[in-house]
Amino acid sequence: MPRAIARAVDPSVSQGKAVVAESHAVAMPQEGPLAIICGGGSLPFVVADTVIASGRRVVLFGIRGCADPQRIAAYRHYWAGLGQFGLFCRLARRDGCRDVVFIGSVPRPAPWQLRPDIGTLRLLPRIFRIFAGGDDHLLTGVARIFEEHGFRLIGAHEVAPHILMPLGVLGQRQPGEGDKGDIAKGLGLLRAMSPFDVGQGAVVADGRVLAVEAAEGTDRMLASLADLRAGSRIAAALRRGVLIKAAKLGQDRRVDLPSVGPQTIEGAARAMLAGIAVVAGSAVIAEPERVVAAADREELFVIGVPEDGRTP
Repeated sequence: MPRAIARAVDPSVSQGKAVVAESHAVAMPQEGPLAIICGGGSLPFVVADTVIASGRRVVLFGIRGCADPQRIAAYRHYWAGLGQFGLFCRLARRDGCRDVVFIGSVPRPAPWQLRPDIGTLRLLPRIFRIFAGGDDHLLTGVARIFEEHGFRLIGAHEVAPHILMPLGVLGQRQPGEGDKGDIAKGLGLLRAMSPFDVGQGAVVADGRVLAVEAAEGTDRMLASLADLRAGSRIAAALRRGVLIKAAKLGQDRRVDLPSVGPQTIEGAARAMLAGIAVVAGSAVIAEPERVVAAADREELFVIGVPEDGRTP
């Protein structure tokens, strides 16, 4: 196993107590408990365990329909629906939380799907306006609302830096020369799309752009690509092509970073890609040991690359 992954924290929770290697604890000022707004996946609990290991308390706010009910039960927590900002403010202040972290997957709702509480109703005109744009526009607008109400937003990677993608190859397989060219082209494409706030991923094979992530997200983009390949709608050779993921230029990295996890590996394998490239230090890797195991099993490469896309 690569050193970058061997160094990753492998937290577990037993009867509400986090078990994390002491050397990975991150020193943080004691300014009251950290509020963690939890979407789906394992990352909210990885972050919570790391913060607990540093000696700071956490309070988890699970988003209904997203956060894992069984795992969140091991922590002090509350539940809230999308649009219940007033409830969050009341509970967070009561528990002494000032600092807030957003982490985990949350499907973007339509404005009319929100169920605002009384504390959110007066914000609705502003909320509707920030929905008129891409995900970064929306999340940055939400972040400003939190800050204007006295909270301080912190990036999950600031309190748990080990969740960031390391530089270099993870696993047994290496990208070929053609793959490196595809990675460079994909990164150039994502940089060019940044002003349009479109997405954080693209697939390039032999210099040809096969897919660009938009509102559907990475998993559905890969599923669509798999269907096109299965139906012979795309002539690119199988086991060719790279999924490239990168943060947008100027993106607020406190509230949204691109991420990869075991499910990403599975999607890339079904789409018959050669591998995955992610900008190191500005993207999140969930469950890295499982990612490496899945990539080796599917014979895919996974690599963290610098911003300029150059690979060794």
